[in-house]
Amino acid sequence: MKKIILICITAIATCSLSAQIYVAKTCDISFFSHFTVEDISAHNTVAKPMLNTATGAVQMRITMAKFEFKSPLMQEHFNENYVESEKFPYAEYKGKINEPVDYTKDGDTKVTVTGKFTIHGVEQERIIDGLISIKNGEITISSTFNIHVADYNIKVPSLYVTTIGEDMETKINAVLVPFKK
Repeated sequence: MKKIILICITAIATCSLSAQIYVAKTCDISFFSHFTVEDISAHNTVAKPMLNTATGAVQMRITMAKFEFKSPLMQEHFNENYVESEKFPYAEYKGKINEPVDYTKDGDTKVTVTGKFTIHGVEQERIIDGLISIKNGEITISSTFNIHVADYNIKVPSLYVTTIGEDMETKINAVLVPFKK
C-alpha cells in the first residue's frame, strides 16, 4: 500500500513540475505608428514566449528580420537602416510577473511585469502592463505598450524625421500551453 501511495505522489509531482513551464502555441507581436505620409505597421508570428508558472518568470526572444510589412521596401528599410537586424538579430525580454496569479482557475488577471527589454543592443529596465487569461488549461498573455525608438539608439534618418514617429505602439498576444518534453 505504501508503494502505491508513493507512486501516486511521484506521478502527481512529476506532472505538476512539467506543467510549470508554458510555451507559445501561437504568438502575434505587432507594432503600429500613424504618420502623415503613411502608417507603419508590422507583424511577427515567429516568437515563442515562455512562462514559468512556479516563479512568474517570463522570457521571449524576437527575431527582428521576421517582422512582415505590407511593403517590401518598408521591410528592407526596417532591417537595414533602423534595427540593423544583421548586427542585432534579436530583441529580448526577460522579466517577472509582480502579482500573484492562480493558474489553476479560469479567469483574467491584470498584471505588471518588471524586466529587461533589449532592442538594437540596448538594454532598458521596463515595467509592462498586461493581462493573463486562463481558459481550459491554456494561458493567454496580452499587452499593449509603447517603445520610444530613441531609448534604444534607433536612429531615424533626417530625411524621414517629419514622417516617422518616435513611438511605436506595440502589442503582443500569445496563447501558451504546457511544455512537453
